[in-house]
Order: sequence, then structure tokens, then C-alpha cells
Amino acid sequence: MIDRAIDWTGRAVAWLTFAMIAATCVVVVLRYGFDTSAIMLQESVIYMHGMVFMLGLAYTAQHDGHVRVDVLYGRMSARARAVVNLVGHLALTAPLCVTIFFTSLDYVASSWAVLEGSQEVGGIPAVFALKTLIPLAAAMLLAQAAVLSVREFRTLRG
Repeated sequence: MIDRAIDWTGRAVAWLTFAMIAATCVVVVLRYGFDTSAIMLQESVIYMHGMVFMLGLAYTAQHDGHVRVDVLYGRMSARARAVVNLVGHLALTAPLCVTIFFTSLDYVASSWAVLEGSQEVGGIPAVFALKTLIPLAAAMLLAQAAVLSVREFRTLRG
């Protein structure tokens, strides 16, 4: 169930990259073609960019797309790779996700308390919603790390 939800989320936010391209093109045409600006549209690109990266973290982990130094890893047996991945998930990814999740809660709560909006006139009045992605991304990545850890443990058990 976790895998399906993360896969669906990753595929959905991937489409935002096309929306970012379109919005950026419109901003450029408005700026240089019509000598006007669209602050809300400009900020929407930032919001979409944040959503793609924050909500795409777990999807990228699910599909083994994160960068790794492959000098030794590529030559290892499946069992040795499972050990490396399991240690990485449990000793590095999980503690980092837990730390990010809990340390971001006050930050996000204070943003929600004042319904923080854009500092720009005419900007998107929902900075609080964007900041909510921080603990959400950490929770999603932690859940995916748990799923991957179970898989690696099964590989080790045979």
C-alpha cells in the first residue's frame, strides 16, 4: 500500500515539471514581450519546484534513483548490496527523516498559526502550505525506507 501511494504521488508530481516549463515560458513572454510581470505565476513555479523535489524524494528512493558512489557497490553480490542498503536505510535515512520530521513541526506550526503568505504583493498567500511539505516529505521517505528495509531483510534471509 505504501509503495502504491508513493508511486502514484511520484508520477503525479512528475507532471508538474511540464507545468513549470509552461509557467516559466509564460512569465518570460509576459516580461519581455509585454513588459509586465505575474508574481503569482512566478511564485507558482517555486511552489511546483518544491513539490516535485519534496514529494519526489520517496519515489526516487523507491526506484533506486538516488545518486550513489558505485565504485564498490556495483561489484558486490546481491547479498552484500542488501547489507549496505539495509545499513544505509536504518543508520542514515531513518534517523535523518525522524530528525527532519520532528524539528520541522514547530517551524510548520508557526507558519500555519499566522497563515504565512508571500512577502511579495500579489504573491501566493500559502507559504504555510508549502512548508507543510517538509515533514510530509520526511514521513514519506521514512515510510519508503521502511519498505525498502523489509525487502533488503528478506533478501538477506533468502
